[in-house]
Amino acid sequence: MKRETVTQLILLLLAAGLAAPASGKNLTVSAQGPFPTIQRAIAAAEPGDTIRVEQGRYDGNLILNRPLVLEGVGKPILRGSGVGSVLTTTADGCTVRGFIIEHSGEMLEEENSGVLLRSNGNKIEQNELRDILFGVHLFASNDNLIRDNVIRGRDSIEIGERGAGIHIWNSLRNTLTGNTIIAARDGMYLQNASNSVIRGNRISQLRYGLHYMYSNDNIFEDNISENNVAGAAIMYSRRIQFRRNRFLHNRGFSSFGILFQDDEDILAEDNLIVDNAVGIFMESLRGSVFRRNLVAANDTAIEAFSSASGNTFEWNNFVENLSPLWVIGRETSTHWNGQRSGNYWSEYDGFDLDADGIGDVPFRIQNVFEHLEGNYPRLRLYLLSPAAQALALAEKVLPVIEGSRECDHYPLMKPVALPIRVAEANRPPACGGLSLLLPLAMVAASALVIIRGSQRCLR
Repeated sequence: MKRETVTQLILLLLAAGLAAPASGKNLTVSAQGPFPTIQRAIAAAEPGDTIRVEQGRYDGNLILNRPLVLEGVGKPILRGSGVGSVLTTTADGCTVRGFIIEHSGEMLEEENSGVLLRSNGNKIEQNELRDILFGVHLFASNDNLIRDNVIRGRDSIEIGERGAGIHIWNSLRNTLTGNTIIAARDGMYLQNASNSVIRGNRISQLRYGLHYMYSNDNIFEDNISENNVAGAAIMYSRRIQFRRNRFLHNRGFSSFGILFQDDEDILAEDNLIVDNAVGIFMESLRGSVFRRNLVAANDTAIEAFSSASGNTFEWNNFVENLSPLWVIGRETSTHWNGQRSGNYWSEYDGFDLDADGIGDVPFRIQNVFEHLEGNYPRLRLYLLSPAAQALALAEKVLPVIEGSRECDHYPLMKPVALPIRVAEANRPPACGGLSLLLPLAMVAASALVIIRGSQRCLR
C-alpha cells in the first residue's frame, strides 16, 4: 500500500474518532438523591445524558428541551398538574421509557396530552398512560417511534369529549407498533400524516380504531381492532396498504368493519372482517384491490355507493353474511372478479361440470329482500323470517324483481386458503405464537369457528 494511501486512511480514522459523540452520563432521580426531582435533573443534564428515575410519584408537568433519555425504574408515576400536557418534548431525539403517565389537562383545543411531541426523532416506549385527554400527540413531529405503550382514555367522560389514543397531525414517517389503546375517542387519528407504518397494535372500546384524514402512502398491518363503532375509517387518502389485520365485533348504529370515503388506490389483503354490522363500506372508493380477505358473519358484507368505481375483488371468502351486498344507487363499476377467477360465496349454489374450481354459472350478488327493504325500510324486521327466505327462493326460480346488477362471473367453488399471520407483539400466549392458516373448507359452521377462535385468542 502506498504511503499516501496509508496516511489518508489514518487521517480518516482520526477524523471519524473526533466526530463520534461522547457517550452521555447517567443521572439518578430518587427520594434519596442526588436529584430529588426530575426537573432538577433535566436542568443539570447535558445533551445525550440518561436520567434514571427510581420508583415513586413525581408531580408536575415536564418539558424535555434537550435530547435526553428519560428512563423509569420500576414504573415510577409522572403525575401532571391537571392543566396542559404531562410531558412535552421540544428537542429532537428524546427517549421516554418505562413510566406511568397520568392526569393531563382537559382542553381538547390545546392538545392536552400524556405525551406531547413538538420535535422529531423521538422514542416513546413501554409506558402506561391513564387519566389523560390525548394519549400521545404528535404535533408537526416527524420520524418518531411509538412502541409498546398501553393507553387508556378517560372513559368517565363522553366519547366525543375525549382525545385520540395516538393523534398525529401534519407529521411524516412515524412508526406505531405494539401499542394497546382502550376507551379513547379514536384509537389512532392521522391527519396530513403520510408515510407512516402502523403495525401490531390492539385497539378496542372506542369510536374508530383507525381514522385517516388526508394521509397518504401508509402501511397498516397485523393490527386488531375490535368492539368499536368502526374498525377503521379511511377518508380522503391515497395508497394505503392493509394486510393481515382483524376487524372484529364492531357493532352499533352505523357501525362498520372498514369504511372508505373518497379514497384511491387502496390495497387490502389477507384481512379478517368478521361479525360487524357492515363489513366493508365504500363511497367514492376508486381503483382499489381487495384480495384474500375473509368477510364473514356480518349483517351486510359490503355496502357500496354507485360512486365506488374501478375496484376489484378477487380470491376473497364471503361466508355466512346475512346479506352479501347492498348497492346504494343503481349499480357500481366495481369488478367482482379478476380476469380468470372471482370470490368464494357461501350462498352460491351453482355447479362446476368441468371441475376447474370455478362455477359454470355466474353468481348474481344480491339479496332480493334487502332490495325491497331499500324502498320499504320497515321490512328489515322480517329479514331472517321464513317469508323472506321463501321470497329469495322464488326469485331464483322465477325472477320478477329487478335487483342488483352486480355479478361475479367466476365464482369459486371452494374457499381460498388464507395465510393470516398475527403480529407477535399482539398474540396472547394462548395462541401459541403460531400462524393462523385458514383453509376455510366450511360454510355456516366455519364462520362460527372463526368467530369463536378469534374471541378466544383475543381474550
